[in-house]
Amino acid sequence: MSQSCPITPDIEAIYAHRPTNIDPEHWRARVNLAAAYRLAARQGWDDIIYTHISLRLPGHDDIFLINPFGLRFDEICASNLLLIDTQGKVVDGTGHRANPSGFAIHGAVHRARDDAHCVIHLHTDASIAVSALSCGLLPLSQHAMRFWQDIGYHDYAGLAFPAEEQATLLKQLASYPALLLRNHGALTCGRTVAEAYVLMDALERACRIQLSAMAASKELHLPPTDVLDLTHRQLLPGDEPEGLLEWPALLRKLYQSEPDFCS
Repeated sequence: MSQSCPITPDIEAIYAHRPTNIDPEHWRARVNLAAAYRLAARQGWDDIIYTHISLRLPGHDDIFLINPFGLRFDEICASNLLLIDTQGKVVDGTGHRANPSGFAIHGAVHRARDDAHCVIHLHTDASIAVSALSCGLLPLSQHAMRFWQDIGYHDYAGLAFPAEEQATLLKQLASYPALLLRNHGALTCGRTVAEAYVLMDALERACRIQLSAMAASKELHLPPTDVLDLTHRQLLPGDEPEGLLEWPALLRKLYQSEPDFCS
């Protein structure tokens, strides 16, 4: 006897648990950001209570959603995200604490890039390891080819991010979708949460594949430059943000096992 397929939740139903005092677009942003935190936790991308995913509040240039300082990624839900200003100060009246120093990188990117509505900064083992290699990210996989000549590098200069270093970081990020912070981690920015997330997923996979290949052999095969150029062009999304198809699929999977993320 054949088994029936599990019921697939309607995507709009995932956004339906909205408090009446919150704008629908603001709630949608909260749900998407909470999903990114939960998905990142599932991937093992979290660093206890450190690192962040920030999102510009729809319709606002200087207000952002971010995680409360002290909560794990897997504890984040739509309703406990904080509203902060460009300096990382909580402005939603909840009295909860954000991490202003942790927002230093995010705030700088948000202020400099109109297209950087969502910024993800992580400290994963794979991204730190590849960032510490003199060669950086090599085009050893299709995942890495998405970033062929399309990723910046920022040299490590300590924990603090003063204005001078923020300016240097922004210069090295330029208009790239991603940045490897040497000896530190990785950053992606996107026009949507979905775009920033799928870019980080591709970058993280590329780093893991590279480390596996380098551990297996010193003889690495790289495709010729013309193939790399072609593949990178083929992987670019065009005018539409990346993640349009992937994000609903990820939301459906998350909702089936962790429906509280959208509460």
